Amino acid sequence: MGKSGIFFAETQAEKEAVYRFRYTIYVTEMGRYKSSADHERKMLFDADDATARIVYALQDDEVVATSRLNWGGDAPFSRRQTDMYMLEPFLAELPAEALAIGERAMIKPELRGSKLFQKLNEAVAKFVNDHRVQLVFGACEPHLLNSYVARGMRTYSSKNINSPESGYLIPVVYVVEDVKYLRRIRSPAALFARNFGKDARVPECVERLIERGGNVMSQRLVDSRDYYGEIQDALDVLAENRISALDDLDKGELDRVLGKSNIIQCQAGDRVLKKGGVARNLFVVLDGNLEARDGDRLLRVMTAGDVFGEISFLLESPRTVDVYAATDARILSLSESNLRELIASKPTIAGKLLLNISKILARRLASG
Repeated sequence: MGKSGIFFAETQAEKEAVYRFRYTIYVTEMGRYKSSADHERKMLFDADDATARIVYALQDDEVVATSRLNWGGDAPFSRRQTDMYMLEPFLAELPAEALAIGERAMIKPELRGSKLFQKLNEAVAKFVNDHRVQLVFGACEPHLLNSYVARGMRTYSSKNINSPESGYLIPVVYVVEDVKYLRRIRSPAALFARNFGKDARVPECVERLIERGGNVMSQRLVDSRDYYGEIQDALDVLAENRISALDDLDKGELDRVLGKSNIIQCQAGDRVLKKGGVARNLFVVLDGNLEARDGDRLLRVMTAGDVFGEISFLLESPRTVDVYAATDARILSLSESNLRELIASKPTIAGKLLLNISKILARRLASG
């Protein structure tokens, strides 16, 4: 029986095993980083790996999960990282060793949903606590935002990340020693967070730089009246003959449909969906204009009330088009897992939602 457990990569051979695993997940499975990966050796790595702490999980000598941590106490953050995570306001008030960036988190498909990733996070958390890191930055795709928020990450940025290689990402930050916050939101991270009590270091800049919430509103964290108000204010002004995915749902039904959802503010030019992406969450346009494109070909323009991402959701297939924000826009991201649970357990609610989507698609076909 081979070696199993959680480890930090120390040797070049260990790092290359992780790079090969990254290739299978990001390049082979997700179709990303094709222009920067080492296809000859089937590895994925970049310059920031040189100064990173790489943690990985082994099962019988096979790498099955990994992530990396770039710590300001090891080396200065790269220009890419400083710009992507908008670190300058934080570095102006905190020493570099108080900050870290977590990236390249992935797990073997058949182990997703297991407790393995939590174990990986616990290993990283031990390092973070031992070195009294105060803020850990990261980013996630819109469909993963709810799970990140549930673990204690917070949105903070006024703009999201547009990367040709990795797609559309939302910056998030974890305030390491704010155990009160973790307990308040009932985060599972509160169970293994180290409680420093009166000596806890919660940076003074947190309230000013983070608690504004950035450009994302999460159903999990916002008062329900404010959250539903944002949605209803947008959809109530639709023209009389327009249909939205949320029509004819009463308050209780709307509660169920909006579970684990998020409202995302997009900037003009943002590529919200990338063709070939494997996420299958469903989106509703609240305001602004978005364009579905296949290369240089414009397929359709979407405005308030329209849905997109429906093909991947309904067919359980990769994204078929790119979707760009043509203007500043707000979109509602509906959780795939929540909607599938509704289909299985609440067919009346699911039926109303799916009928609305069918009407929208029928009108789209009828209009050519």
